[in-house]
Amino acid sequence: MEQKIRIAVVGYGNIGKAVEQAVLHAPDMVVNVVFTRRDPSSIKLKDSAAQVCLVSEAERLKSDIDVAILCGGSATDLPDQGPHFAALFNTVDSYDTHARIPEYFASVDKAARAAGTTSVISTGWDPGLFSLLRVIEEAVLPSGEAYTFWGPGVSQGHSDAIRRIPGVRDARQYTIPVERAVETVRSGDQPHFTTREKHLRDCYVVADDGADVKGIEKAIKTMPNYFADYDTKVTFLSQDEMDANHAAMPHGGFVIRTGQTGEGMNHVIEFALKLDSNPAFTGSVLVAYARAAYRLNQERQTGAKTVFDIAASYLSPRTGEELRKEML
Repeated sequence: MEQKIRIAVVGYGNIGKAVEQAVLHAPDMVVNVVFTRRDPSSIKLKDSAAQVCLVSEAERLKSDIDVAILCGGSATDLPDQGPHFAALFNTVDSYDTHARIPEYFASVDKAARAAGTTSVISTGWDPGLFSLLRVIEEAVLPSGEAYTFWGPGVSQGHSDAIRRIPGVRDARQYTIPVERAVETVRSGDQPHFTTREKHLRDCYVVADDGADVKGIEKAIKTMPNYFADYDTKVTFLSQDEMDANHAAMPHGGFVIRTGQTGEGMNHVIEFALKLDSNPAFTGSVLVAYARAAYRLNQERQTGAKTVFDIAASYLSPRTGEELRKEML
């Protein structure tokens, strides 16, 4: 039996815990190490027998890890952690600040190429699976328009960005599609929407005692790349209310392309997700792409990669023969 792919989980928050669970369902993987910035003795793993170590010990454990799955946030963690860990291990992450992906790719690619590692960036479901579907839909219907709607559901990246604001103890951000916009697209029309016309941002915030709530609300509504271009609502509540009413993390969305082929032939392509748990699904996508990162590195395909660069067969634990027989 081949040796299992040894996974390191970097960060043991919602995504890290989801990755641990996803690896348990992967027949060819095992969690070997969990890295944390907290006191390792305070981390109680749910199901795996992995060792828990400080992030600062990563270099010492290079020989024990095949792929590190980076589970930090895009606002402040991954811009530093991405290139840092790419210099040590093969990596996978879910960096999701869309506007800054090109520069993030460049920084990770430079580190990975120098180290001979393979790093899959910006995967999950958007960016990630939705990105891939946008490319496929456009290739099939080059004469048309593409539309992506997110939600209704909790955005982990946007919630994390709010929690980084001084004075914020906890936060949830719900992304809500504007129904009129969705209905217009599904009818086959090809409108041109502004960002503000497609989605609403609904934020629930627990502030520290004595915090400047007006300042926090302003910081949220003016945050570039996250909220500045949207109609954004901010509601302050207690931690008890947050725990009682906003503990679940559902999400979803859909990618739609309307277009024409031939003389007067109209078509609508739609790919949709409805998720009970955003972290659980994202963690499962990260684990599939960790398998791909390992295989690509075995073939000496180094540097940064995205979902556009990776064939579907690299994601599956099945052999090529099994895929052709059972899936094609």
